[in-house]
Amino acid sequence: MQARKVVLIDGNRTPFLKSGGAYMDMMSYQLGKHAIQGLLARTGLDPKEVDQVVMGTVISNLKTSNVARESAIAAGIPESAPCHTVAQACISANRAISTACLEIYAGQADVIIAGGVDNTSDTPITFKKKMQKKLFKAQKLKGFGDMLKFASTLRPSDFAPERPKVAEYSTNRVMGEDCDIMAARFGVKRAEQDEFAVRSHQLAAKAWEDGHLEKEVTPVAVPPKFKAVEMDNGVRGDSTLEKVAKLRPAFDKKFGTLTAANSSFLSDGAGVVLLMTEEKAKELGLTPKAEIVDFVFTGQSLEHELLLGPTYAVSELFKRNNISFDDLDVVEFHEAFAGQILANLKALSDDQFAKDNLGRDKAVGDVPMDKFNKWGGSLSLGHPFGATGARLLTTTANRLIHENGKLGVLAACAAGAHGHAMLIRKY
Repeated sequence: MQARKVVLIDGNRTPFLKSGGAYMDMMSYQLGKHAIQGLLARTGLDPKEVDQVVMGTVISNLKTSNVARESAIAAGIPESAPCHTVAQACISANRAISTACLEIYAGQADVIIAGGVDNTSDTPITFKKKMQKKLFKAQKLKGFGDMLKFASTLRPSDFAPERPKVAEYSTNRVMGEDCDIMAARFGVKRAEQDEFAVRSHQLAAKAWEDGHLEKEVTPVAVPPKFKAVEMDNGVRGDSTLEKVAKLRPAFDKKFGTLTAANSSFLSDGAGVVLLMTEEKAKELGLTPKAEIVDFVFTGQSLEHELLLGPTYAVSELFKRNNISFDDLDVVEFHEAFAGQILANLKALSDDQFAKDNLGRDKAVGDVPMDKFNKWGGSLSLGHPFGATGARLLTTTANRLIHENGKLGVLAACAAGAHGHAMLIRKY
């Protein structure tokens, strides 16, 4: 099937904002619409050429459960293009993009827009199960008498909302708690995490100053005043070790090393990429940025390896393609936490870990930091769960072009103890 070469034309995203900000009154599909419209404008593609739209999301709004469809139609994609939505936690966009590649490989489509969106500011707030059952039965009420009888069964406690919690269902631990445990297991010190977080913010600020990220982002005019949001608002270019060292642990209050500064923050935003066959790109007169070479998804132990997805996925990807870090020019990992990144870097360079867990005789290798996340990452830019994968792919391709590289790898972890890695080649 891979005789049909899949190429990346370009990517586009909205600014990523801290939750509770300017996107507070918007729905996820509206952010998806802006990302798709920006992509169409950036590439000059006629919407009629789009065969499918695939988008990932984590926090689903029941009103727009197939957010890919609502985003696409709002953006002007013809109704004849089928759309579907996927979910795989923080690698939902990665899954959407990989699904799009498989559709193209199989000859089901020639042109697909893929990516994802999440608006944590629009998280549905529910009632507890007891109240849900009462409201469900209330659908059958008839007449004023029934309504009075129903009202008499209600208690003040019934109206207490169920607060959403970003926790692993099977362990009931939030991801930060798992990362604290993992950081301790791999001997990742607080100072190391703070240093990496400062690095991320300073590199992201420089990337914005140098105009790199401006080429990936479309401003969003936010109603009702339609004031344009043009940049990510979580980047702190003035971050210093002295400032972040003053923060207290955020999860394990007594022994933890994770803080608000060295952890990614709840974010809102959308990101998409344009994928098609090489033949279709030539037909449309479009110049691809990169070729999708290969990708893998992995699953690990929920109890002990929740955030080690990049290590397992990169190891498998390297085996399949007979490559190493020495062959790469660009490496982009999703930064859920500084502790998560540093634990994965240690695992990748550990011979014993490789023998015990990866089926290797020696370590995968040392990640070259001069090639790693040079334009910042999720710690600084933000992490809308369903959109980050599209940002990673777009940035990897753009860095390959800017740095005159050939091969790039992007990787991410996700809830459910999943991992993803993708290998791309500059076109």
